[in-house]
Amino acid sequence: MKFLGYTLGDPDTKFDEPTPEMYARMGAFIEEATKAGVLLATGGVGPASETTKVTYADGQYTVVDGPFTEAKELIGGWALMECKDRDEAIEWTKRFLAIAGPGESRIRPVYS
Repeated sequence: MKFLGYTLGDPDTKFDEPTPEMYARMGAFIEEATKAGVLLATGGVGPASETTKVTYADGQYTVVDGPFTEAKELIGGWALMECKDRDEAIEWTKRFLAIAGPGESRIRPVYS
């Protein structure tokens, strides 16, 4: 079963630059998850200032450029995982956060 894991970001929170050690640990983790067949794709998401919202209502489309101040949660990055179940997706996410540091990740099933 596929799961989408994504981290939440806060534009007001300042983070330290990743260290070479953190990059090495994350690289090894990504390589392990890929070889295990768990990690299918991953990436970061651009800043809120580059957001575009598309709305469809009453047969009309509205396109509005961000940033959107009402946004309380911003997605910082994402990973598409193939896991046998939700528990396995949680375990891989815990391992990711142990390297990435404090923060919040959410996991949602992906339906084909």
